[in-house]
Amino acid sequence: MSEADCTEHDAPVTEDEVEALVHGICFKTGPPAAVGVELEWLVHELRAPRLPVTPERRAAATAALRALPLSSALTVEPGGQLELSSLPAASLTECVTSVSADLRLARRTLGALGLGLSGLGQDPWHPPRRLLDDARYVAMERYFDRTGPAGRAMMCSTASVQICLDAGYEEPGPLGHGRRWRLAHLLGAVLVAAFANSPLDRGRPTGWRSTRQAVWAAIEPGRSAAPPESAEPRDAWARHVLDAPVMCVRTPEGPWLVPERVSFRDWLRGGALPRPPTRADVDYHLTTLFPPVRPRGHLELRMIDAQPGRDGWLVPLAVTEALFEDPQAAERAYRTVKPLAERAAGEDGRVRPAPRNPLWLDAARHGLADPELREAAADCFTAALEALPRRGAPAAVVDAVGAFAERHVARGRCPADDLLDEVNGRTTT
Repeated sequence: MSEADCTEHDAPVTEDEVEALVHGICFKTGPPAAVGVELEWLVHELRAPRLPVTPERRAAATAALRALPLSSALTVEPGGQLELSSLPAASLTECVTSVSADLRLARRTLGALGLGLSGLGQDPWHPPRRLLDDARYVAMERYFDRTGPAGRAMMCSTASVQICLDAGYEEPGPLGHGRRWRLAHLLGAVLVAAFANSPLDRGRPTGWRSTRQAVWAAIEPGRSAAPPESAEPRDAWARHVLDAPVMCVRTPEGPWLVPERVSFRDWLRGGALPRPPTRADVDYHLTTLFPPVRPRGHLELRMIDAQPGRDGWLVPLAVTEALFEDPQAAERAYRTVKPLAERAAGEDGRVRPAPRNPLWLDAARHGLADPELREAAADCFTAALEALPRRGAPAAVVDAVGAFAERHVARGRCPADDLLDEVNGRTTT
């Protein structure tokens, strides 16, 4: 970054400038071309998976992984979860190939240290514990602890499969950004239900198939909810960003400031905090908002629990990519999920933002035991299975999606049901 860029980045900004900036960067429209995935994993001891991994062993594992020639970016979450974030790929096949290679390297390296990766939406055995002392995470913990335990659990105990897709065309149609934005918020509930994989907390059933999603729903709406439904998603997102609470203000020395009940709009209008916000503060504020679908130029779908097995993550990635990128499948998926909007609405008929509306809460609590969500999932999986060969998906990926559909979707089950059966001593065939 040049000296001029640094000066511009540190200069105070106005409310109009921030609104225009967010409006301009949230949806980078054009032909959908790229796909990416971010995989979060819990780390466990191979010899005794329920034993906590010591900080020293985690540090050794992280150092060993950072020495690998990975194509994906490696990061560590506050509770020690590992995240691999792929580069944008030109196709599903390219994405699967590169991430699979990285995971093979990572598992081999961790295995030599006696450690493994668990695909679970929430740590089922241990209470949340922050292991990183970065100023960001210390401030986040202070902020979240004011309103209950959900924020700390989100930071330190949860893991997900996050799927990144291009925003889509500017123009209307199955691949237009407005349609894709709406599809993401309705199909998202189906994805929550189909891939729910976090029914336990500290060894006990919680009553939710996706406890991870219940945790996200319990965080304050300004932080974790989607913006209100709008005909123009750019306007809705810009307003949402301005009205969202400021989580923390970075300081060069000492702990970061953690204000109470100050929106970014309040900060811009002056007097609420010691100094005016800058472009750098805008950029940082955007990283502290965690809606189920986050517009970052592209669409970041954040609602799917981490999946079991070595290659379980392939299924939500392939299904989602097919339902967004194949025009025929996208149109069928939209027709399938559009009626679900009625369940997302309140008594006044207005759709309530995810993930706190009845549709999303039912998806998290019941998974595919909910008949309407099961029916929608079955239709969407059928559309995806028909589209994947057109997308050039490898046979192994198509087979994995088909096997998941047969084992889970057709039976009204999700991975959480398998885990509950295991805990309760039941055998699933």
